Amino acid sequence: MTESRELTVAVVGLGFGRSHIVDALRLEGKARLAAIVDLVAPRENPRYLPGDERDAVYATPHFASLDELFSHAVPDIVAIATPIHTHTEMARSALAAGAHVLLEKPPTATLAEHAELTRLAEAAGRAVQVGFQARGSTALPAVRALIDEGAIGEVRGIGAVGLWVRDRAYYERARWAGHRELDGTIVMDGAMTNPFAHAVDAALALDGCFTAEDVLDVEIDAWHAHPIETDDTSSLVASTVNGTHVAAALTVCAAEEVESPVITVHGTAGALRLHYAVDLLEIVGADGSVRTETYTRTSMLENLIDHLRDGAPLHCPLASTGAFMRVLEEIRTGPDARAIPAEFVRWTGDGSAARPIVADVDEWCERAAATGQTFTGVGAPWASGA
Repeated sequence: MTESRELTVAVVGLGFGRSHIVDALRLEGKARLAAIVDLVAPRENPRYLPGDERDAVYATPHFASLDELFSHAVPDIVAIATPIHTHTEMARSALAAGAHVLLEKPPTATLAEHAELTRLAEAAGRAVQVGFQARGSTALPAVRALIDEGAIGEVRGIGAVGLWVRDRAYYERARWAGHRELDGTIVMDGAMTNPFAHAVDAALALDGCFTAEDVLDVEIDAWHAHPIETDDTSSLVASTVNGTHVAAALTVCAAEEVESPVITVHGTAGALRLHYAVDLLEIVGADGSVRTETYTRTSMLENLIDHLRDGAPLHCPLASTGAFMRVLEEIRTGPDARAIPAEFVRWTGDGSAARPIVADVDEWCERAAATGQTFTGVGAPWASGA
């Protein structure tokens, strides 16, 4: 069933939820920002709202909880941009009320919760879109088409590299930041499962892996330089039903930040290097020549609206994130991340701006991703005694 009217949108969470607020305002005519749900009213928490948005947001009804919202009205779409460990409960509530859901990544904290929400969405006949933004890029289907037509020969492997910087303030921003569990609740806020979740999901998607069953085995090598419970410098290798090794080597402790992580599809006759955050693709020929293509993307909210209004296929339906959740589950049930020995970590900055730099981490990330191995496998010095 499709809708031709303007769809109502409620955004839950004023932090990252701001991006959905901006999107809903931009999509006037297709959608209307009908409610904001947050413990704190926008007028009391204006730092997330630039001046050109404030009037519209202040004029939008505010509710302190989903229950309070649903006692007044049920919007067509509930966009959930709250801490990871709250996703399942809020999505469950929205589906029970009859709303469609845009759910930020990672969709849930456990594979069992993912399976539960998938069943609930199917039973309710409601759409659940997951906010893996790279799935909204036209670059992903373009890469798949090049692979399928043999543009780089046979695929030898897929490797993702992410080199970002996060300081102490990043882990001080909320009680749950950097935790595996908090007050007995599973959180799973690590580099592989939160900031670089897009890289892991997109790499699996490029191999055509969307369900938990598509991932046969996962090797995790998790480390941290920050004093946190979860990982901030990690590598993984997922073996898939297609015979592919999908590797990722990721850190938020780089010397310098590289804006977009890179996913490379290595072939026998070339390579495809996708800078997914900026929708840029480098096509490397067997002779070493490089051709660059740029692509466009549709926001996950707009795609969900187009799905409900016109029947457009969802870019990232909940059921298609099972492969990512299989990896997250291996991280969750695996050993704790290990501390990188102090001799391989240099700190820079002061106070909340202080951050660790892992020695030569960029080189080790590149090597691990290119060879389809973990840090331990390629002999990274901090992992040599593991």
